[in-house]
Amino acid sequence: MKAHPCLTEEHEAFRDTMRRFVAKEISPYATEWDEAGEFPREMYRKAGAAGLLGVGFPEAYGGTPADLLMHVVLSEEIALGGSGGVHASLFSHSIGAPPIANAGSEELKHRVLASIIAGEKISALAITEPAGGSDVARLQTSARREGNEYVVNGEKTFITSGMRADYFTVAVRTGGPGAGGVSLLLVERDRPGFTRFELKKMGWWCSDTATLRFDDCRVPAANLIGEKNAGFRIIMRNFNSERLGMSAAAVGFAQVCLDDAVAWARERQTFGKRLVEHQAIRHKLIDMQMRIHAARAMVYDTAYKLTQAPADAAAIAQLCMTKNFATRTMQFCADEAVQTLGGAGFVRGSRAERVYREVKVMTIGGGAQEIMKDLAARQLGWQ
Repeated sequence: MKAHPCLTEEHEAFRDTMRRFVAKEISPYATEWDEAGEFPREMYRKAGAAGLLGVGFPEAYGGTPADLLMHVVLSEEIALGGSGGVHASLFSHSIGAPPIANAGSEELKHRVLASIIAGEKISALAITEPAGGSDVARLQTSARREGNEYVVNGEKTFITSGMRADYFTVAVRTGGPGAGGVSLLLVERDRPGFTRFELKKMGWWCSDTATLRFDDCRVPAANLIGEKNAGFRIIMRNFNSERLGMSAAAVGFAQVCLDDAVAWARERQTFGKRLVEHQAIRHKLIDMQMRIHAARAMVYDTAYKLTQAPADAAAIAQLCMTKNFATRTMQFCADEAVQTLGGAGFVRGSRAERVYREVKVMTIGGGAQEIMKDLAARQLGWQ
């Protein structure tokens, strides 16, 4: 049965491709990679060769045009590998590269996009700063023009793929205060004055996360993405795609938790019968399934509405609510799965334990729950 009536045979064929890739290349190694704190760089090339990194990017650079529903399928299926760290870093280009594809000059696109889509180079997005996260309009990292260069100073933090990325799409202040003074620059990793510091995290262990520091880092003016002081709108468009992808991934991770809980409940014996024969456990499983059904329906409905009207205020409000509901569903299912597995769910190595550790970043990243509620209210005209 299709997840949504609007899915086509092409969507379902792509789902099958994704599922085979995940089963072969991710699932068998997820625990090993998490414990190692990294996964092989070769994974980017494998994903590129399979056509996964090019979804939604122009054909001219090796991409494959795709609608939002295709992106939803991709995010949900990658999550079934049970590793948020792999999902975050392997697809960090999905937030780092779209501004280049959508607003970059032809020269810039030809210079970097093809190598990113092929998995030869890694792209990351750098927005968040130590003094502020979701309040992009008040970012402080500066870029002043000197001849044919911009001189960048400031810090970014919590940057996914921050250590291994080759290209960084960086939000900088090139003008006055507020949203009207924000621009985007492409910064290559080997620029003098650009340093990175790795961060240790609660979850996403195999995803490298870093603080970036710019000390008089000189970047060619040709690396400006879009128009000067016009970066805020590009960033907001990017956020919408990121939030939809995170929502779909949250549904996938919730499904992982349910699958593991059901498998354990069918095998584990307590008081002379299987766990699944205890009413209390069956009710937990049904509560999980109920929330997953509802969250998945919201995700696909939201993707469909945004496809029809990308700038519609009601659709954007629904996206904010969908991210909150999907990530809360993931949180609920992770908690119930660990509870059902008992000690086996507390020991490192189980998928449920890993997802449990990764829940909080999903409710914070891409816009915290509180920010999402406020944004939804504003879009609906309630403020």
